Amino acid sequence: MSGGEIANTIRISLLLVFLAVVSASRLCAANYPDHSVKVIVPFPPGGATDIVGRIVMQRLSERLGQQFFIENISGAGGNIGMTVAARAPHDGYTILLSSSSIVVNPSLYKSIPFDIEKDFIPVTKAGASPNSWEVNSEFPAKTMKELIELMKASPGKYSVASPGAGTTPSLAIEMLKQALEVNFVTVPFAGGAPLAQSLLGGFTPISCNAVSTTMALIQAGKVRALALTSKQRLETLPDVPTLNELGIRDQESETMAGVFVPTGTSQAIVNLLQKEIAAIVHMPDVKQRLLEAATIPDGDSSADFAAYVTDEVAKWKRVIEFGKIDKI
Repeated sequence: MSGGEIANTIRISLLLVFLAVVSASRLCAANYPDHSVKVIVPFPPGGATDIVGRIVMQRLSERLGQQFFIENISGAGGNIGMTVAARAPHDGYTILLSSSSIVVNPSLYKSIPFDIEKDFIPVTKAGASPNSWEVNSEFPAKTMKELIELMKASPGKYSVASPGAGTTPSLAIEMLKQALEVNFVTVPFAGGAPLAQSLLGGFTPISCNAVSTTMALIQAGKVRALALTSKQRLETLPDVPTLNELGIRDQESETMAGVFVPTGTSQAIVNLLQKEIAAIVHMPDVKQRLLEAATIPDGDSSADFAAYVTDEVAKWKRVIEFGKIDKI
C-alpha cells in the first residue's frame, strides 16, 4: 500500500470514529435522562440556592421521569462544590446549581481551581433573591436608619453576620460600610441557614442575608427585615423598603440560583434543561412557592444567562477592587 493510500485510510478511519462519537452523543442526548441526575449545590442545606433547587428539581424529576437529586457539597465559599461539578463528566448527569458566588469568587480569591468561562456552560437563571438587612426581633433598632445610627454611635461595637465570604450579602455589607463609613465587625458563616439560626438565637443579632433564607422567620415576626438590596420592593414583603428608597444609592445585589453544566455537555441537553426549568419556574404553583421564598422566577435563555454571568463577574470585580477587599 502506497503512502497516499495509507494516509487516505487513516483519514477515513478517523472520520468513522468521529461519526460514531457524534452518533453516540446524539443517541445519549435523545434518551436523556435514562438514570438519576446529581445536582450539586455548593452550600449547606437550607440556604437560598438550596431552597430553590429543591422546589425546581422536584418538578424536573416529575417532568423528565428520572430523579434529579440535590447533593450539598459545601466549603471554601462554594469553591469545593463548584470544582467537583467542573471536573464531572460532561454527560448531563451532573448539574451545578450555584449562588452568585460563582461570579464573585474569580475576583475574591487569589486562585480558584476552576474557570467559569472555560469549565461551565450557563443553562439558565432559575431565579434570584434580593439580599436583606435583618435584625433579631429583640434588637432595639426598628428601622434601617436606627441601625445605622446605633453603629455610627458605637464604632466597632456591633457585628454583622453574612452567609459566607464571597456571597453577595457579604459584599453588600462591604458596600454599605464603604458608602456610609460605618465601623463594625463582619462575621462570616458557612451558609445562610446557620446564619439564620444564629440570628434567631440572638448570638449575631444583625445580618445581611438572602431574604429567601429568612422569609419564614420574617413572616413569623421572629426576625425583622429592615431594608432590601433590590431595585423594587417584594410583593411578599410590601412593608420592607429598599435601600434606594432610603436614600442609600447603588447598593443593589441579589443571590441568584443559576444552573450550569460542565463544558462539553451536549447542546441538546442544555436546551432541554433550559426549556424545562423555564417552564417549571413559571408554573403558577411553583412561581407562588418561589415568591413566598422571596425568589423572583426567571428562566432566561442560555445566551441571556451567559451575558448576565459576564456582566456580574465584571461588576463584582469592580466592587472588590474599588473597596480594596483583601483576596482570600
